[in-house]
Amino acid sequence: MSDVISYSTSGPVAILRIQNPPVNALSQAVRQGLSEAMDRAEADVEIKAVLIVGEGRAFIAGADITEFGKPPMEPNLPDLCTRIEASPLVVIASMHGVTLGGGLEVALGAHYRIAQPTARVGLPEVHLGLLPGAGGTQRLPRLTGAEKAIEAVTSGRQIKADEAREMGIIDKIEEGDPQEVGVAYAMDLISSGAPRRAISEMAAPSSIDWDATYDGVMKKGRGQISGGAGVRAVQAASELSFADGMAAERKLFTEMLASDQSKGMIHAFFNERAVSNLPELKGVAPRALQSIGVIGGGTMGAGIATAALLAQMEVVLIETGEAQAAAARGRIEGSLSGALKRGKISQSQHDALVTSALTVAVNYDSLSTVDLVIEAVFEDMAVKKEVFGKLDAVCKPGAILASNTSYLDVDEIAAATSRPADVIGLHFFSPAHIMKLLEVVVADKTAIDVVATGFELGKRLGKISVRAGVCDGFIGNRILAHYRTAADHMVLDGASPYQIDRALTDFGFAMGPFAVADLAGLDIGWMTRKRKAAGRHPDERVPTYIDKLCEEGHFGRKTGEGYYLYEAGSHASVPNPKIPVLIADEQAALEITPRDFSDEEIVTRYMCAMVNEAAKVVEEGIARRPADVDMVLLFGYGFPRFRGGPLKWADLQGLDKVLANIERFAQEDAWFWKPSALLEQLVTSGRSFDDLNRAQAK
Repeated sequence: MSDVISYSTSGPVAILRIQNPPVNALSQAVRQGLSEAMDRAEADVEIKAVLIVGEGRAFIAGADITEFGKPPMEPNLPDLCTRIEASPLVVIASMHGVTLGGGLEVALGAHYRIAQPTARVGLPEVHLGLLPGAGGTQRLPRLTGAEKAIEAVTSGRQIKADEAREMGIIDKIEEGDPQEVGVAYAMDLISSGAPRRAISEMAAPSSIDWDATYDGVMKKGRGQISGGAGVRAVQAASELSFADGMAAERKLFTEMLASDQSKGMIHAFFNERAVSNLPELKGVAPRALQSIGVIGGGTMGAGIATAALLAQMEVVLIETGEAQAAAARGRIEGSLSGALKRGKISQSQHDALVTSALTVAVNYDSLSTVDLVIEAVFEDMAVKKEVFGKLDAVCKPGAILASNTSYLDVDEIAAATSRPADVIGLHFFSPAHIMKLLEVVVADKTAIDVVATGFELGKRLGKISVRAGVCDGFIGNRILAHYRTAADHMVLDGASPYQIDRALTDFGFAMGPFAVADLAGLDIGWMTRKRKAAGRHPDERVPTYIDKLCEEGHFGRKTGEGYYLYEAGSHASVPNPKIPVLIADEQAALEITPRDFSDEEIVTRYMCAMVNEAAKVVEEGIARRPADVDMVLLFGYGFPRFRGGPLKWADLQGLDKVLANIERFAQEDAWFWKPSALLEQLVTSGRSFDDLNRAQAK
């Protein structure tokens, strides 16, 4: 018998216990062991029922991700589920923890399902650009109906036990040891003469408006195709025999597995976990991290404070005056109330956070005992240096001094203190208690245990933490500035900001660059252009038409007018009629004859600019590896997850094709489109960005 499946009996019940820590993933050994254990149970004339149960913290959490991309090994999962379901014995799955993906498909292959009250089930394959491929789209709708099955398959969400029972997925909920309650349930079924109950033999789900459902799922997915494939698979369950439906599901699954979208999403799945594991931090203990200070209680500072409070940390927030302090407390309490309403914290936890864990003060001396301080003040070097000088004077020895700067030189900030080894950049994204990305910016003199503490903070806050070096904008904002400039150039040359926004949302971005600029505030870009004007390269093209809007006091959504117009209290927007006039005036002044752009050219130029600058960021060591760039763009900048990130996208396009486009664009603007030396080297050597990722992982 397999080492990962233990076989025992309790009277007429054979117990198949899965022992594949940490989460009983469905490796080849597990699949083979379950199949062999079923054979053994059926060969024993004393056995009337089979109980499948998981050891440890889960029933089965899904497929074995280490097998992704490798040749399939027998028995495959669809055959195992069919083999379990076809048993002449009564088969019961006793579920606890999570039962996800292939794990739920195994459970659906059983004839009855019992679960712990805290159990959760789901089919999350859509998050890998896939759909269930072992009967999930054929069996589930026979229990739940088509609409509920489609929602489960296309959302990939985890469903709590109570809801799963209401949907018909779970037959019984009972608290206790999963094996003990499972055996008792099996004995009840045997004594009552309960029959085998194969889902494949149940009635097919009723028909719905399949095309409308498909269109709705595709629209919601903003270009991701696996959700639509899931709808068509459930449609097959309704319209075809079970065997033909299984064949249709498998065909769709195979198509999705071979798609670039699945490759992109699998890349994202692996690397969002890998980017925080830095080899140089192995064995390095972080410093104490129980209490933090936050300087500034605006949107960013309040968000950082809220995130820390929700992570059970003590927070001291400093504002410049009593009125500002009261406003900051109000922002934080509002966010915590939202967490309470969503069930993230209990009422008692909420009350403790706002009464004892949070201190709002106006005196820097209140920071004398905190372990780490994060400043979130105005993005001005003189202001930052003044704050760090004060922190240097009041913070205890060993306290970490962190800047939330988006662009500024962390080395210069550190030099304003007597303890540069204790200084680090922690670049949060707003709203900080919601956005997942944290850039950990390591300055020249930052101590290694300070770096470790930065990553430990990110872990406690539930962030995707990425190491960044010091340069203007670090990883994300440096690349953003470049691809946003490419968009600005296209506007000067004839493309409408609104066509660009539409083309890029069709590509999969949550928002286009001009809508994003309105949301962030046009004054940010305006201020950056003024800051960088003195050192600007003479060949750089810098559109100034939007500055005229800023000079009139219009900064986007927060003032009601930007590239779009915003009604009070509304996120809905319409194009601002002033913008085409301002653009036309600048085109005339620069003697530019505007031309038409296709959506395809817009996407190509935008993406090539992003890839070229991203390659330079890796080339210079600002990002350690290409996957770091991909995760920054995915989690901080709305890059479509199903494309994996800009450098994964480039690999999938073919680096030679991307470089050829960049070289073609360079004939128009040699300074802006100068190809990355790293990109040229990779093309010459026939290597990819993924090759660099694998080399770094060794």
